[in-house]
Amino acid sequence: FFVGPKAFYQALNDMSEEERKLFGMSGVEKVNQLYGGEELRSLQRKDARFVNTGMVASVLGSIASDQLEDGRVISGIGGQYNFVAMGHALPDARVIMMIKSTKGSGKTLKSNIVFSYGHCSVPKHLRDIIVTEYGIADVRSKPEKQVIAELINVADSRFQIQLLEQAKKAGKIPLDYEIPQEYRNNTPEKITALLKPYQSKGVFQPFPFGTDLTETEIALGGALKGLKKLTTGNRLKMTKGLLLELLRPIPESARPYTERLQLHKPSSIQEKLMRKLVVFALRNNNLLNKSPLHQRPVSNQVRDNHTL
Repeated sequence: FFVGPKAFYQALNDMSEEERKLFGMSGVEKVNQLYGGEELRSLQRKDARFVNTGMVASVLGSIASDQLEDGRVISGIGGQYNFVAMGHALPDARVIMMIKSTKGSGKTLKSNIVFSYGHCSVPKHLRDIIVTEYGIADVRSKPEKQVIAELINVADSRFQIQLLEQAKKAGKIPLDYEIPQEYRNNTPEKITALLKPYQSKGVFQPFPFGTDLTETEIALGGALKGLKKLTTGNRLKMTKGLLLELLRPIPESARPYTERLQLHKPSSIQEKLMRKLVVFALRNNNLLNKSPLHQRPVSNQVRDNHTL
């Protein structure tokens, strides 16, 4: 299947018959497994790299992708296990699992790299390459103490000491082991500083392949995410800010956003409070002092056929 913004679909529709015939579409029974023609399917997957995402990784290399340890199902496993199995069955393939290092914010901040977890989608004996925003842990066929060390190296530094202490207490890593100095500064601030010079040149922008969202909608999304962080983190700041907002008039610069949410002319007390909350979120994200955003989709032109 194909997934992307409208311009992507338009580019597919605009293809000539000759170009369309270059696509060999197959069902999941062929794409997701080697069985039923192993020799041909192995040749079709030479040097394959199977990339997928997970929610939580243990320091021993197991991954939880579809369910929380309390039994709540977040998503179906889909073809993830099939791709992991193929990645180990093929002699020249690798499995790359992407894990965001943390979840939540403020007081609810937690590490997604943990010592152990009560659910497993991909078992530790099928571990391979695990990637976080802080680096790459190549842990296939390595001893446990090395796997633990590599995964702590790509964990958020706010949780590294705790993970190391748990591993030492369990006898999984030498008591005299220390985290190398170069891995002790895994922080969001470091990532921001590293990306800033490139972002100023237009690299690493949101939605690099385009989106049907308008600039206003994207800005709103960021502001409301920031508001959510405040509600779970610095509630005192949020309470003070909201009380101040109740005493202020609604600035004209908030109009594009409140119109998009159909809150420009509130008809009830609840809608009036909601509008104030939105304006507070916009102010907290420094959006009210910027020039008004246009209600047009962000550029999503497909540059050439290589983008497909």
